[in-house]
Amino acid sequence: MPRPAVTIAARAARAAGNIILRYMNRIDALHVVEKHQLDFVSEVDKLAEKEIIRELRRAYPEHAILAEESGASGKNPLTWVIDPLDGTHNYLRGIPHFCVSIALLEKGVPMHGVIFDPLRDELFTASKGDGAVLNDRRLRVSRRESLDGALIATGFPFRQREHVEAQLAMTRALLERAEDIRRTGSAALDLAYCAAARFDGYFETGLKPWDLAAGVLLVQEAGGQFGDFAGREGIPASGNLIAGNHHIVQGMTEVIRAHATAALLKA
Repeated sequence: MPRPAVTIAARAARAAGNIILRYMNRIDALHVVEKHQLDFVSEVDKLAEKEIIRELRRAYPEHAILAEESGASGKNPLTWVIDPLDGTHNYLRGIPHFCVSIALLEKGVPMHGVIFDPLRDELFTASKGDGAVLNDRRLRVSRRESLDGALIATGFPFRQREHVEAQLAMTRALLERAEDIRRTGSAALDLAYCAAARFDGYFETGLKPWDLAAGVLLVQEAGGQFGDFAGREGIPASGNLIAGNHHIVQGMTEVIRAHATAALLKA
C-alpha cells in the first residue's frame, strides 16, 4: 500500500498532468520564455507547478519546496523537489514524451518519488525501503550483466555545451559494446525506464535536483544503483549521473571515467 506522502504526490502529479494535457492542442498559442540559452519555460510549466505546490501545501504546509520554476521556499529537513514538466522541449514541439516528477527528500536523501506520464497514464512510484511500482506492477531493473548488447539512454547538455566533446567521446566508446543509445529528452522518464528495465543504463551531465530526485529513488528501489562519473555513489552534487543495475553502472563508469575531463570527475 502506498505511503501517504506518495498518495499526495501522485494526486498532485495527476492534477498537473491534467493541465499539461489540456493545453496540448493549444501549444502554438502558449507564452514561452527562454530562461537561459536554449532553456525554455512555458505558461503550462508554471500552471502545473502551481497546482502541484497547492496540493502539497494543503497536506504538508510545514515542508520546504524546491521547484524548477519558482525556486526554493521554506526551511525544513523535509523538502519536496518538483519538475512540473520534464521534457518541455518535447512538449512545445508536439513530441509525445514528457512527464511530471515529484520527490520528497529528507536532509537531501530521497524518501518518496513519483513520476507521471500523463499521455500513457503511467504512474511510477517509490518509497525508500518499499520498492518501486509502475501502476500496480512491481519494478526490477534490467538483469543484463555487461555492456554487451545494452540499451543506454542519455541526454546532451544544453546548459553545459562545453562538455559536448567529452560526452560524444563517451557515447562513441559505449557504442562499441552497447546495442544502441537513446536520447529521449526527459531525464526523469529515462530514469523511470531504467527502473522498469526498458533501458539498461543511463548517463548525463549537468542535471539539476528536480531532474533526477524521483528517478534515482525509482532505480534504487528497483534494485539498481546510481552515482557520479568517478564512481561515487549517491546523488552527485555535480549533476553528472550514471544509473542502472550494478553490472551496467560498473561498466559505464569504467568507460565514462576513461573519457571524462577533470571537470566532469569532480564531486
